[in-house]
Amino acid sequence: QVQLVESGGGLVQAGDSLRLSCAASGRTFSPYAMGWFRQAPGKEREFVGGISRFGTNTDYPDSVKGRFTISRDNGKNTVYLQMNSLKPEDTATYYCAASSTYRDYAPTGRDQYDYWGQGTQVTVSS
Repeated sequence: QVQLVESGGGLVQAGDSLRLSCAASGRTFSPYAMGWFRQAPGKEREFVGGISRFGTNTDYPDSVKGRFTISRDNGKNTVYLQMNSLKPEDTATYYCAASSTYRDYAPTGRDQYDYWGQGTQVTVSS
């Protein structure tokens, strides 16, 4: 199994920045494609960023493109989500996830991920 632990969430004002971290442990002898998702009350869990196994490819939805950046450090088994120019609509619980795909691409769908972290809360006030 792979265990994922997110950190870095908090309460910030609109326009502020946060960096979320996701540390992986367990069966991490080979890198996984990684993704970040968020879920607000009453809404579906939505994709906010993905990165391929070796960091070659990334993908973002239009809602965060230009503001969020996903990166990874395979030597530390850690993936990051840098969030800039935060808006109140970014308020949600943020989850990281790992995909066991063998291809070097960034999955975007919830069903493409096999392991999930516990989530970290991000609240953006206006």
